[in-house]
Amino acid sequence: MSQPKKTLTLYFVTNDEKQTRKITIPISYFKVAVFMIAFAIISLFAGFIDYFGLLAQSVENKKLKIENINLQKQFQVVEGKLDSLQSALDRVGVITNKLKLITDTHMKDRSERLSFPATVNNADEAARLKNADRMSNEDFYEQDPSINTENPVNTLKGELASEKSSTNYSTLVIKIDEAVKDSMLKEQTVIQLWESLSDSQSLLASTPSIRPARGPIGSRFGYRVDPINGKMKMHAGLDIVVSPGTPVRAPADGVVSFAGWDDFYGKLVSVDHGYGVLTRYAHNSQIYVQVGQKVSKYDVISATGSTGRSTGPHLHYEVRVNGVPVNPLNYILDE
Repeated sequence: MSQPKKTLTLYFVTNDEKQTRKITIPISYFKVAVFMIAFAIISLFAGFIDYFGLLAQSVENKKLKIENINLQKQFQVVEGKLDSLQSALDRVGVITNKLKLITDTHMKDRSERLSFPATVNNADEAARLKNADRMSNEDFYEQDPSINTENPVNTLKGELASEKSSTNYSTLVIKIDEAVKDSMLKEQTVIQLWESLSDSQSLLASTPSIRPARGPIGSRFGYRVDPINGKMKMHAGLDIVVSPGTPVRAPADGVVSFAGWDDFYGKLVSVDHGYGVLTRYAHNSQIYVQVGQKVSKYDVISATGSTGRSTGPHLHYEVRVNGVPVNPLNYILDE
């Protein structure tokens, strides 16, 4: 005989005995029901845990996003400061190279001219200086055009100046390392240059280093189209556009070697600074110095004008080293 199935009887009793109910279900159904209820409860609990976990992760992600935005802004600030630092280092590099160029040029000539040029005391010597100094630009234009007219100053712009802006941390670290390395190299160069110049006070005082007149540059050193005849010719100096009568100041100590009229330059002043360096100031309206006069840096030597072969008021400024015109911008340190 088969055994009767096990059942489970549930009684539902109320205050009213007539409303008492009885439910009988197989025990296997009860177990299945309990299992399903337990599974549902566990699934619901797991869902709540997962939900709150995602919610917490979302909040954390928002915090990380805000921190990331703040870090990007900080990177941009640091990069801006690095750019400013590099610009300052570039300016230091330009001035340092100019000083090196000036001192190297003068030191080579110093063995030949160790003393400051003597004051001209006799008419024969004055005439010799005058004739030697009156070489016009027309004569210079006919010289070999192979003269190098490019600016010899190397501005030393490294990879830091050419790199594109980036918020990448590794790139920023590299840029900082490059800036630090660059600053250390420039510091060492400046120290060496200062030590060299400390023993050369007379050389430094005799080296042109300022702009003789304040004003924008109208025409630079090098080949250009001549404004009068339209031909390509060498421009041996620097044209500074100024109003008539603007004071022209000596850029360094020296002795006036020429002061007078030149058919090409108009009213012309030339100053011999020693060590093979000569400066010229053309197209003046007035001349305040005379041949043989000693002048000091910042002394007013003339007033600007438009005399001679000129198309308008300006100062034509030349620097010549051992008779060869060089770029005057290399001898202007107060930019």
